[in-house]
Amino acid sequence: MKCTLKRTGEILAADVELANTYFTRLKGLMFRKNLAAGKGLLLDPCPQIHTCFMRFDIDAVFVDKNGTVLYVKENMKPWRFGRFVRGSRRTLELAGGTLKGRVREGDELVLD
Repeated sequence: MKCTLKRTGEILAADVELANTYFTRLKGLMFRKNLAAGKGLLLDPCPQIHTCFMRFDIDAVFVDKNGTVLYVKENMKPWRFGRFVRGSRRTLELAGGTLKGRVREGDELVLD
């Protein structure tokens, strides 16, 4: 699936992998060497993330059940724990530096 920023029509990730089981969410991006440009991981459900056992920075976008952005964390370093985002249904993880300030709280992400 792909992820588009509705406000601008910009494609944030052309290839989004879905992690919607206990084990796929638990594993997430751990132990991967990197996350290629244009790729992302969508964790569902997911109100909080960590970057333990990760080798690279990530950008994370927390959205509610309608795709409205609740919180954005850019360039989250490995071995960090993110905050709990109340109301978050899904979290999109992208390679660090992908967002560059383009996604804001209140924006809408379209996943199809």
